[in-house]
Amino acid sequence: MGGLTFRTVCIRGSGEWNEDALIVRERDGLFGVADGATSLVPFRAPSGETGGVLASRITAETVMGMPIGADARAEALADMLVEANRRLASEMAACGIDPARKEALWSAGALIVRVRPDAVDYAQAGDCMLVAGYRDGSYRVLTRDQLAAVDRATLRRWSEAAASGITGRDARWQAVLPTIEAGRRLANAPGPEGYAVLNGDPAFACYVESGTINRLGLRSLLLMTDGMYVPKADPAEAFDAEETARLVGRMGLEAYAEWLVQYERSDPDCTRFPRVKRSDDKTAVLLEFADE
Repeated sequence: MGGLTFRTVCIRGSGEWNEDALIVRERDGLFGVADGATSLVPFRAPSGETGGVLASRITAETVMGMPIGADARAEALADMLVEANRRLASEMAACGIDPARKEALWSAGALIVRVRPDAVDYAQAGDCMLVAGYRDGSYRVLTRDQLAAVDRATLRRWSEAAASGITGRDARWQAVLPTIEAGRRLANAPGPEGYAVLNGDPAFACYVESGTINRLGLRSLLLMTDGMYVPKADPAEAFDAEETARLVGRMGLEAYAEWLVQYERSDPDCTRFPRVKRSDDKTAVLLEFADE
């Protein structure tokens, strides 16, 4: 697509598998990221992958493979995620996963973007984020981190466990597990604490979000999984997608990701910056628009 360039990163964190996935259909102006989450009930595919790997892979493969017409708009992107959710349900059923047990479900957040000559469409679920940068130097966060409240509760409990003298990541994980389980039960659920996520639940179709912006003054778009956030010392402080976008704009995408990895390594016990993983998977797409 003329006048548009892009860069990507997809970095495995401290886990055994990278549970993120990239989506790039340059010819169609279609880009995205997916962030898988491992089920709390242990599961491994025959080749060893976790449910989180499979969820993000199914999401990415669905979006990569579905046709999209020139006249398609944001609703078509939401439909892609709904179809990915349906395929995820089918695959879990084939593996004997009980759909009534939310803690056993494979799940993924996702964000997909379609660039058109005069506009940009997007669809989003979970905590994958989209930030627009403008030529006047301003930034605009276009999506809502639907897991913010759930994540704050988890990190608050992690911090409390550390303050009470519980040492070691495994012991703190056990202390925080009931909070994580409670958060999983809010997936695709009504109410102020519910959130949209691909986990095979048909209710997902009610909660996936989508929208459109024009391209007037648009300089860049950052698509990111939550592993790209700068960790915070205070678990009550909200993660800041605009902060990430500004740092990426200043440092460059690859340099920022490497800086973030080193920043996390400075706190290997996850004590100074409460978090359940030493280093989360990091996936992002930076779209940059030429001057018009």
